[in-house]
Amino acid sequence: MRALLVVNPKATTTSGRTRDVLTHALRSDLKLDVVHTEYRGHARDLAGQAAAEGLVDLVVALGGDGTVNEVVNGLLAQGPSERVPRLAVVPGGSTNVFARALGLPNDPVEATGALLDALAQGRERAISLGKAMTEGLPDRWFTFTAGLGFDAGVVGRVEEQRRTGRRSTHALYVNQALRHYVTEREHRRNGPVRLEINGQEAVPGLVLAIVSNTSPWTFLGNRPVLPSPSASFDTDLDIFGITRMTAFATARTVRQILRSQAPADGGSGPVGPTGKHLVSYHDVRHFTLVSQEPAPFQVDGDHLGDRSRVSFTGVRRALRVIV
Repeated sequence: MRALLVVNPKATTTSGRTRDVLTHALRSDLKLDVVHTEYRGHARDLAGQAAAEGLVDLVVALGGDGTVNEVVNGLLAQGPSERVPRLAVVPGGSTNVFARALGLPNDPVEATGALLDALAQGRERAISLGKAMTEGLPDRWFTFTAGLGFDAGVVGRVEEQRRTGRRSTHALYVNQALRHYVTEREHRRNGPVRLEINGQEAVPGLVLAIVSNTSPWTFLGNRPVLPSPSASFDTDLDIFGITRMTAFATARTVRQILRSQAPADGGSGPVGPTGKHLVSYHDVRHFTLVSQEPAPFQVDGDHLGDRSRVSFTGVRRALRVIV
């Protein structure tokens, strides 16, 4: 099988030696070309070129969720089709939500072994993806989450810290979430975001709106965070929103999303977090988030600035993934 390995040399949890070992292991079973990314967006460009030229059957992303997102957007630059190369992922970031949601080991060496085993047995699955559309930006595919409001503001704060040289860690996210909570006093009680779903009454006053394409939404260490536990790669998108973030209610919601369980096979699963100021929707294909004022916007943990209106679409069987 002809394959392209897209390597992020700045991946948080892999050293140069580890990447060399992984590359050697993949070359034992694949006709492999290896390219290291050199700038933001490079992984998207490389995957887009590979898809356009049609010379490879598989693109392997070695890096974190940001690298995976770029590769996916490159592969689907012309939209889903049977001609698009398959995707495989070797996790190398700090959290690796997409890879872990697929059931892959979080260790890159173990994940490489699982990938080679999947290739030998011909295991793959077609997964759904989300697509975000907003004025001033190209349409953006996302693999596990997008958000408008409070959560995206936290992502923006973390990116600012990373630009100063801080490492991306779970402690950094928690610290910046607490700081953002303290500084966003006005919006905690009167959120600017409105959810619009065709055929339903609009939901105003959202402080945050989390869009999920799978569950978990993220991980806190080894603990999954589950605001939308029924979200799945086999359905359209789930939405979780909060209309008021008082200290007591927020602490209660955090406890709930950390204690929720993903649905058992064949079962309906839990409802997820509940409360007076919470809203949730499951398996929604089209909807729009509108903010009274520009609000922080993120996809797959990548902060994309402040936006006033973002439309979302769930696309089933958008991409084939080796698992």
